Amino acid sequence: MNVSTQDAIYNWLSIQVVVEKRPTDKAAKETAEFFYEILKEDYQINNIEYIVTEDKYIVNYLINGEKKSMEYPIEYMEVILNQIESNSEQFE
Repeated sequence: MNVSTQDAIYNWLSIQVVVEKRPTDKAAKETAEFFYEILKEDYQINNIEYIVTEDKYIVNYLINGEKKSMEYPIEYMEVILNQIESNSEQFE
């Protein structure tokens, strides 16, 4: 299966949001690290960072030395976090 760069960044960012809000969540941290390695190794993405605005996440990164940017609606990026927090007894 060929995952697009947009989807690969989405996968990493959605779990990275969980890590930011739940820094003691070891499973989330390991998953975020796994997706980050995929970005680096399979997509040659480096220097990835993001900022949060009122309504979106803006991801900036380098791919093959070229600066790129993607935007994701805030409600899409926080779906996993909201699911975990609404079922927090299952994710301790």
